Amino acid sequence: MPQSNKVTILMGVYNGAAHLDAQLQSIAAQTYENWSLICSDDGSTDGTREIVTRFAQDHRGKVLLSDGPRAGFSSNYMQMMRDLPDDIAMVAFADQDDIWEPDKLARAAQALETEGHPTLYASRCWYWYPESGVRKPSPSPARPATFRNALIENIATGNTIVLNPAAARFVRDAAQHTSAVFAHDWWLYLLMAGADYRIEFDTGAPTLLYRQHAENLIGGGQTLHEQVQRKLKVLQGALSDRIGLNIEALQQVENLLTAQNREVLDQFARARQAGFLRRLQGLRKVAPYRQTTLGTLGFWGAASLGRI
Repeated sequence: MPQSNKVTILMGVYNGAAHLDAQLQSIAAQTYENWSLICSDDGSTDGTREIVTRFAQDHRGKVLLSDGPRAGFSSNYMQMMRDLPDDIAMVAFADQDDIWEPDKLARAAQALETEGHPTLYASRCWYWYPESGVRKPSPSPARPATFRNALIENIATGNTIVLNPAAARFVRDAAQHTSAVFAHDWWLYLLMAGADYRIEFDTGAPTLLYRQHAENLIGGGQTLHEQVQRKLKVLQGALSDRIGLNIEALQQVENLLTAQNREVLDQFARARQAGFLRRLQGLRKVAPYRQTTLGTLGFWGAASLGRI
């Protein structure tokens, strides 16, 4: 297959030996065979590098093991994006502990093959609890993927994202001017939506098993316990911290946003810092929303308490 159809997979790895081999084998089993893999190791001490090295020997010329910045998972992915070459084709993102369905890359490549403008593809996944064998499908978006949604919610899960060549070059250049972000996938959704580029969400069958376990830095949060813990973190300021990092990152590249979305970002940033009444009035003008009514109500509850 031609180089222009190649998918470069970016995978940040760190002490992932327990689950990494299963993920690598699911990549090797893809029906779309024109792929290469970059594994950026962030300082593993558990045999992760050896697993990647063996996989590279079995798939010569397709796997590169590099050293990460050792500054956390989002910095690892941001550095990989900054290092993308000019002739990059499609770019996919992978977690070290998932398992991909065999047609994951094929479906993304088919969805992106006619897209000339920057386009971000994302899909549904299975929230997978391997100890119990339970699998729950993630929902399809109920509302449009817009900047007003991206300001308070990420619907583009990183392990499902694939960028077409134009989008890959766009985010690479933006990453050069962006410092810390909370999570690379939320930043990608914000940046692409803020520039008014296309978000292609695959509402078909889930494309991967998203492993849920105690070591998840960011999980699906589907159980009652996980939901309660998430609400407690919001009250403790976690959502506010994340939104604050997102705003700072976008302000560093605000020239890439549309004029309308630059104004929306400014209004949102000012509103969240205001007193109670002005905060709610300002947010009402911005009109941010989540994909579900309950989720949107939860945001407004956090906003009323000054936790955004």
